[in-house]
Amino acid sequence: MNGPVSNKAPAFMIILAFAIVYIVWGSTYLFIKKALFGIPPFLMGALRFGIAGLVLLAWCKIKGEEIFVKKNIINAAISGVLLLFIGNGIVIWVEQFMPTAMVAITLSSGPLWFIVLDKFKWNENFRNRSTIAGLIIGFLGVILLFEGNLSTAFSQEGNNAELGGLILLCLGAISWSAGSLYSKYHAGSSSAAVSTAWQMLAAAVAFLPVSLLRGEINHVDWQSIPLSSWLSLLYLIFFGSIVAFSAYVWLLRMRPATQVSTHSYVNPVVAVILGLFFANETVSWTQIIGLSIILGSVVLINFSKYKNDEQKIDSSKESWQMHLKTLETNNSACHAKRK
Repeated sequence: MNGPVSNKAPAFMIILAFAIVYIVWGSTYLFIKKALFGIPPFLMGALRFGIAGLVLLAWCKIKGEEIFVKKNIINAAISGVLLLFIGNGIVIWVEQFMPTAMVAITLSSGPLWFIVLDKFKWNENFRNRSTIAGLIIGFLGVILLFEGNLSTAFSQEGNNAELGGLILLCLGAISWSAGSLYSKYHAGSSSAAVSTAWQMLAAAVAFLPVSLLRGEINHVDWQSIPLSSWLSLLYLIFFGSIVAFSAYVWLLRMRPATQVSTHSYVNPVVAVILGLFFANETVSWTQIIGLSIILGSVVLINFSKYKNDEQKIDSSKESWQMHLKTLETNNSACHAKRK
């Protein structure tokens, strides 16, 4: 049941996976917004995860992997519904009437929920001062990053829809954290790619009946959907889902959940940078300070993890050296007796 952290993967693979999750998911807020201009929310979720799941599952089958294992499918389906249908579904729904910046700030509470919900790591996480400090500092940095948006939402100028959206996003962050931890501790015998495929297909199956009940499929005008919406959907399918989500599920198996959850802090940073260069948005000095604080918090959170890894490596080297010395001593003793 308990999924231990694995250190077998090469360091460059870990770094690459983190880079993909940080950068690609930081851009998905923008592409979800663009896709919603022409595609209804639940239909978009069904198309995105349905196509991505089928493509990935077909690829796994071509590679000769075992894909139809009942227990693994059930576990993947549970985590997929929590992660993608509830967690990501709320993001899709809320982005219809809320700025992407507001969505990013609320979801940045995710790392805090990882600590609260990860019962197996309570003893380790709540005793690790650098991890706790990094999470709190990172959350404060994100608040500082979007201070203007928050003050508007909670002022008299704000509307009930935005406040309701904030509550929904908090629930979405809890569901995402719960789904991530369930995926980590119920990985089963399937590869990360197979698990990811079934998670996305389960989410698509959940999105589809909701879309039908809302009449989205019957009322959508396929010919009027702009090209930008289709291109955004393709980006979300291949980069946001197949590439980035696969990297995320793999990272959950390789690294501690609190470390993987730092994407919630870095994604808003990427969103601001992309807005600055590609959407002609401006960045204030307050936001620059917030960006610096967030990046510093990620370093602080990861520092203790890297330090522990180095200590384990050093300990292994010392044990191996002692073992070699023992062998050399025994060999010398044997030679002495023969003489």
